[in-house]
Amino acid sequence: MRAAICDMVTVARLLNLTLVIPELDKKSFWADPSNFEDIFNVKHFIDSLRDEVRIIRRLPKKFGRRYGYQILEMPPVSWSSEKYYLEQILPLYAKYKVIHFNRTDTRFANNGISLELQRLRCRVNFQALKFTPAIEALGQKLVHILQQNGTYIALHLRYEMDMLAFSGCTHGCTEEEAEELKRLRYAFPWWKEKEIISEVKRAEGLCPLTPEEMTLILKALGFDRDTQIYIASGEIFGSERRLAALRTAFPKIVKKEMLLDPEDLKQFQNHSSQMAALDFIVSVASNIFVPTYDGNMARVVEGHRRYLGFKKTVQLDRKKLVELLDLHQNGTLSWDEFSGAVRLAHEKRMGQPSRRKVLTDKPKEEDYFYANPQECLCDGTSCDDLLGPGNLNTTR
Repeated sequence: MRAAICDMVTVARLLNLTLVIPELDKKSFWADPSNFEDIFNVKHFIDSLRDEVRIIRRLPKKFGRRYGYQILEMPPVSWSSEKYYLEQILPLYAKYKVIHFNRTDTRFANNGISLELQRLRCRVNFQALKFTPAIEALGQKLVHILQQNGTYIALHLRYEMDMLAFSGCTHGCTEEEAEELKRLRYAFPWWKEKEIISEVKRAEGLCPLTPEEMTLILKALGFDRDTQIYIASGEIFGSERRLAALRTAFPKIVKKEMLLDPEDLKQFQNHSSQMAALDFIVSVASNIFVPTYDGNMARVVEGHRRYLGFKKTVQLDRKKLVELLDLHQNGTLSWDEFSGAVRLAHEKRMGQPSRRKVLTDKPKEEDYFYANPQECLCDGTSCDDLLGPGNLNTTR
């Protein structure tokens, strides 16, 4: 959501067009009825970008069908460059006057964008996109409660029903649970991949790590029983049964529902995006952030933490970890060998300064701009001092 909004502001600036406050998707798995103004501070958003882009709250009535205008609805092509918008989209504006982009996720390229526009993306993300005062206040209250108890890890445990159904990952699930996830995958027509072999995806590192797997990984990384862990996620699939091993190893596990009075959360419940915004605030502020899957939220939090001074983010190598976990659990690797290998594999995966990986012909496979907005992390026109050879993260 944040990344898509940043992209569309940047496209509006590139084409010198007026942007209407974006509509949010209400048809996703979570069916959240929230509007933009329920999550983000609209006035701050408009005011802070006043010198860059003209933004209005709603489309003027004069552009409606009554006045002869037919709005063009279309999704821009994914991962598109400036050239695409200038040469193919701008002429459409001359004809239709109003264009409604009905899909905005990953519609702008990571790389090959002018420095001016890359830095505009960052101004939108880090300065203009503030949450509503109510969300900000409750998020900061959560952070304060956690910090009173010392340092804390934010564990983005993406072991939720939608992710498991979409990815086809069923490791650790019962047969009944696996069937339930498969039925859900077939129920959503826009989830195009249906028949999935879970074991193959897991071996390729394409599955979110399970709570049981994360128990072993956190212990291997050196975290002990006194570690305070905040679970940043929605309802864990399998509920408390799947969290049992994690809770046994780390008794100081907390969730927002445990830290806040039910009355505090009442206005946000049944609004998954607003609840996720609270987790976003807590994750950005955490001493260490550990995402179990590199989805959109995890990557945008990682980028935010880089922007705030390269705060520690453990970028888990899931493919390597699955291999090590299986070797340890079948008795091939002792605990000392397993934990040593886990630490070695992640020495250079802690959110240190690194150059974004560019794959000119495979934009979907290259590093994500919002996870590492390197153009925005230094003041000059070049980041060579920050991202010189000595700082390169060669394992990424």
